[in-house]
Amino acid sequence: MLVEVERLPRSERRREPKKLWLWWGGPGEQPDLDLLWRAYIRRFDLEHTFRFLKQTLEWTTPRVRHPEQADRWTWLVIAAFTQLRLGRASVADRRLPWERRYDPGRLTPVRVHRVVSALLAQLGTPAKPPKPCGRSPGRPKGRLSGRAKRYPTLKKAA
Repeated sequence: MLVEVERLPRSERRREPKKLWLWWGGPGEQPDLDLLWRAYIRRFDLEHTFRFLKQTLEWTTPRVRHPEQADRWTWLVIAAFTQLRLGRASVADRRLPWERRYDPGRLTPVRVHRVVSALLAQLGTPAKPPKPCGRSPGRPKGRLSGRAKRYPTLKKAA
């Protein structure tokens, strides 16, 4: 199916619109062109999401040996992505100079990822504080360890 644009936005009027060929393999003879066009545009969102998962959240970095491990890692990456989406309202935007301002509810996961360390410091952790490492403090001064407990010797009969 050939899709041609009648007019371009004002900033794009200098160049001639390109022709776009789309293939349809679904039920029915003629698909809804408006739906097909929106699905084509939506693919960019999906491609950027996969790129973010692979590059920033390191989805493809680990070298797992079993399919079960790959499934678990995928679910962890999806959980992290979900947490970034849910944390949008809790963080302040730290944008780069060339980026537009967004409302807190519209922040992208990349922008939330930039400030997630500040969010984690604000939330705290359920873990206990770490124990000291290195040499132990030893026995308190002025305290003796006492005598070791003695046990009777067992003798086997001949």
